[in-house]
Amino acid sequence: MTFSASDTIKPYAAPPEGFSSGSELERVLRAGKFAVTSELNPPDSVDHADVFEAAAPLAEVTDAINATDASGANCHMSSIGICAVLTRARIETVYQISCRDRNRIAIQGDVLGAAAMGVRNVLCLTGDGVRAGDQPGAKPVFDFDAISLIRTIRTMRDSGQFLSGRKITKPPHLFIGAAENPCVEPLDWRAQRLQKKVEAGAQFIQTNYVFDLPRFERFMTRVRDLGLDENVYILAGIGPLASAKAARWMRNNVPGIHIPDDIIARLEGADNQGDEGRKICVEFLQKFREIKGVSGVHIMAYRREHLVAEILREAGLT
Repeated sequence: MTFSASDTIKPYAAPPEGFSSGSELERVLRAGKFAVTSELNPPDSVDHADVFEAAAPLAEVTDAINATDASGANCHMSSIGICAVLTRARIETVYQISCRDRNRIAIQGDVLGAAAMGVRNVLCLTGDGVRAGDQPGAKPVFDFDAISLIRTIRTMRDSGQFLSGRKITKPPHLFIGAAENPCVEPLDWRAQRLQKKVEAGAQFIQTNYVFDLPRFERFMTRVRDLGLDENVYILAGIGPLASAKAARWMRNNVPGIHIPDDIIARLEGADNQGDEGRKICVEFLQKFREIKGVSGVHIMAYRREHLVAEILREAGLT
């Protein structure tokens, strides 16, 4: 029996001229369209059907689905595994890479492997500390931080070599992203931190949850003052809050989450807190569209993925 990779996998093609990758997300953003991405709730399972079940509510209404990499330092199916499953079904993915769990040798190898499977978007994260998760005795790695990870992937893509200087015979074509947290302290340094990531090679940014519009608008003003809106695509993060209790828990227990008291009070005063959380999400989505420099939205609906299509429809973003 003879076997050729071309029988099952498309050849690794160069991106169109002017593009960094063959990414659909990159194409949408470069076309000036308002992009929508979302996060998939990773299963604790080996059944690919569980991955598709989680992805199904998102696949037809978003431009790309993020495969989270043990977010909150909690173990689930790996990001690269989820990307492998979804890419085979021709669903656009964003491969999240956390620096917490792997050293530079493993990360560079994983980047090549992901690209070989058809992944075209990566999101570079430092990662939450292990003490935030359900296995606090795990040994953290942090060989990189997010900025050095961005530089490394850019070097692999643009210079065609590993950090060792060894040549990569066929470099990965990737659209490089990073995260930013515009609503938590130190607020005055958030735009400068973003600038460092852009200078390192970040091409798109997905922010953490934004529930404080005045803080976010001040951040975006500084972004525009630095001219960063001309050099990076910013996707503002939001999600439907299930209840005031859930919002308080997130604020107190999830690193990097800022939810103002007035949002929690609004939830508490509602007859149906889940519906009110959805309405808040819709309102913020509509407001994000009016802010200069915001190129899209990133929706994080943990275990509420079924609401994403409805939220986008109500916000006029389908």
